[in-house]
Amino acid sequence: MIRLGAGRVDRIVAVGAHCDDIAIGAGGTLLTLCRARPGLRVDALVLTGGGEREAEERAALAAFCPGADLRLTVLKLPDGRVPVHWDEAKAAVQELRAQGDPDLVLAPRTDDAHQDHRHLAQLVPTAFRDHLVLGYEIVKWDGDLGRPAAYQPLSPETAEDKVRLLQEHYPSQRGRPWYDREAFLGLARIRGIECHARYAEAFAVTKLTLNLGG
Repeated sequence: MIRLGAGRVDRIVAVGAHCDDIAIGAGGTLLTLCRARPGLRVDALVLTGGGEREAEERAALAAFCPGADLRLTVLKLPDGRVPVHWDEAKAAVQELRAQGDPDLVLAPRTDDAHQDHRHLAQLVPTAFRDHLVLGYEIVKWDGDLGRPAAYQPLSPETAEDKVRLLQEHYPSQRGRPWYDREAFLGLARIRGIECHARYAEAFAVTKLTLNLGG
C-alpha cells in the first residue's frame, strides 16, 4: 500500500446532491482534516434541500467540520430531478469554482447509480480541471459499490464519531433501511481492511497528476 499526501490542505470544496451525501461519503475525512488543521476553510454546496433537510445539513456539517471556516450553500432543486436542472446545477458549481482554488475537492463518484449523484459528479471536473477530486461512495439499494483507488484511514474514535453524528443530525433519515450504524461502520471496516487500517473511507480518483521529481 503506497501512502501519498496531498501536501498542505488549507481549503476544501465538498459538494453533494442531497443533504447528508457529504457527511455519509466523506464525514470521517472531514473530521480528520478539520481536527488536524483548525481554521481550515470548507466551501460546501448541496443541490437539493430546504426546510427540515437544510436545517439538518447546516447543523451536521458544522459538527463534521469542527473549528473550520465553513461556508454552506443549499439550493432548492427537486430531489431526483437534478438531470433536468442541469443549467442551474452547472452554474452553482461554476460559481463555487470562481470563489478560489481548493486544495481538495470531495464529490460523488462518476459511476454512482443515483442519477442526481452521477450528474453532479460529471459536472465537477468541468469546473475543477486541475484539482485533486476524490469521489466518495454512498451505500444504497442499487449495489453500486466498486473497487476504490484511494483510502483515508480513520481512527476508531473518528469512525465512531462519524456514525454518532450521522445518527444525531439526520433524524429524517432514520427510518430508511440502509441508514444505520451497522451499514456505515461495516463499510468503513471493509475499506479499512483493504488499506491495512481498522477503518477507512474510500474514494474513486478519475485523474491524478504526480510530481515525483519535485
